[in-house]
Amino acid sequence: MVEKFACRSILVIYVSRIGDTMLITPAIRAIARAWPGARTTFLGHPKRAEVMRHLPFVHRVGRITKQLAVLRGRLLPTRYDLAFVYGYDRALIEFALRVARRVVAFRQEDEDLNRRLYRVAAAHGPDVRHSVHHFLQLIAPLEITPAGFHLSYEVAERERQWAAGKLRSILERGASPLVGLQVASFPTKGFRDWPLAHFIGLCEKILAHHPRAHFLIFGGKHRLEAERTQQLHQRFARYSTLYAGRLSLRQTAALMERLDVYVGVDTGPTHIMGSLHRPLVALYHPISPSRVLGALDHPCFFPVDHPLADCGATPETPMADISVDAVWRQVEAALGWRMSSATRATVE
Repeated sequence: MVEKFACRSILVIYVSRIGDTMLITPAIRAIARAWPGARTTFLGHPKRAEVMRHLPFVHRVGRITKQLAVLRGRLLPTRYDLAFVYGYDRALIEFALRVARRVVAFRQEDEDLNRRLYRVAAAHGPDVRHSVHHFLQLIAPLEITPAGFHLSYEVAERERQWAAGKLRSILERGASPLVGLQVASFPTKGFRDWPLAHFIGLCEKILAHHPRAHFLIFGGKHRLEAERTQQLHQRFARYSTLYAGRLSLRQTAALMERLDVYVGVDTGPTHIMGSLHRPLVALYHPISPSRVLGALDHPCFFPVDHPLADCGATPETPMADISVDAVWRQVEAALGWRMSSATRATVE
């Protein structure tokens, strides 16, 4: 590191969506390894911070917003030796400056604010490099060495037991393989969605080759997403369970850990699945290809990039151009990896 100093308490702030929150876990892991004796606190979006719970290198998880940040930290003494702030919200940086002795952030538009920072990180857009490397730029001014590039998520034992109970009746009926489906991104990124008809075609192919397959349909409560997941479930009622809009984020992750393969569009839960190191088939829109958002250091990642990836596509470029056969080939490969992995485990 540029300067070695005693550090007993570290704060990391990032208020964002599920996927971006997951993408900073390699940076937090590296920070924790640089100061193994420090206690690390993470503050994030009220509905997303929970993805950091139970990580061995995060000791406390809390919630913050721009509005709350304006009010907090004015009466209490400095509590942190070092803070890292992701993003460009002045209120969050001002809060960090009130509660931490040293603050590191990306370069802000206000040079007066930059001068108050302990270190200023230069950010190159995530379109230039993989998003994980983009977020690692925040720790670069301290010359902190990355501790791997994989995403981290920890399923708690009680969550694991809950998932086993939830799936017991399905497994007792002999369902295999368990296939997770994430058919929609969040509404503002709807251009990433693969057509429902294509998902139906994929499920038909899976059942043709694996007649005992069972689909776990994940998703949120938004009306358009709910319509898609409901239609998919109705089409395969005997072979699917609809969980969309019915589970918490952490419950969804606990079920994902039990899957034989996951097939999903590029969205937050897909990043969570990428951290679990289970067979993952992810579909990427050409303006955000797998080279930018795909799983890194992953043993069984099977990406499906759009034919026009890196070819000047726009958000209007249709995901329908990804064929059912292209996705099916990756599903076959993922299930083959799963079977060979299970065989190796049995032999060992």
